[in-house]
Amino acid sequence: MKKLILASAVASAFAGQMAYAADAAPVSTPEHTVAINIGAATEYRYRGLAQSSKYPAVNTTIDYTHNPTGLYAGLFASTIRWIKATNDGTNNGGNAPVELDLYGGKRGEIAAGVTYDVGGLVYYYPNNKLSSVGTYTNANTFELYGQLGYGPAYVKYSHALTNLFGNPDSVNSYYVDVGANQEITDGYVLNLHYGYQRLVNNVDGNYKDWKIGVTKDYGVVIASVAIIDTDANPVFYSFTPGTRATVLSLSKNF
Repeated sequence: MKKLILASAVASAFAGQMAYAADAAPVSTPEHTVAINIGAATEYRYRGLAQSSKYPAVNTTIDYTHNPTGLYAGLFASTIRWIKATNDGTNNGGNAPVELDLYGGKRGEIAAGVTYDVGGLVYYYPNNKLSSVGTYTNANTFELYGQLGYGPAYVKYSHALTNLFGNPDSVNSYYVDVGANQEITDGYVLNLHYGYQRLVNNVDGNYKDWKIGVTKDYGVVIASVAIIDTDANPVFYSFTPGTRATVLSLSKNF
């Protein structure tokens, strides 16, 4: 599940004319907000790893926010390919063609320019049978997360309260995400990310990933391109290889 922050500013000046704030009608924030995003990408990458086996993927996000309190809940869904039977018939965890992420939490501002976001996230893979493959467990995962932001920069910590994506004895694994989404010019936003995955009880599952990309909202569509790479062990992550990739995506907000 990804969230994209786009920032823009517009200023106008008129010679010999002055506008007064009192003349403008106040803009009221609605009590309830529902945001919908539909998108497609050349592949679905999460924490640097290939979730759609390097094939294109489609996704959607439905997000509800109660603005007075900052409480929110939502659903992210994407097509995947890593938990399914392979072309040669080898069982790779049953037929789970989609990932459903159910999340909820609270976000707000601590001080001027300083934001927070805390909550929980369930990764649900319908009909997955990953526990029938070798020593793997059920792929469904639950994490708690906390994020602090300052301007365009953020740091986020996610902590697994279950086994992580089917890895046995991996309760209390964690992921650290540091990044920034900085507007550079004419609505183009530079996207920077660095992450570290710690898999407890198995050092082969520890890895780092990073991303550099650019996003622009054209109004009719949001377009982005990103180079993603990781040092994840290709043998350990054979289901979700993390080789370098250039990912193109298009999405639309409603």
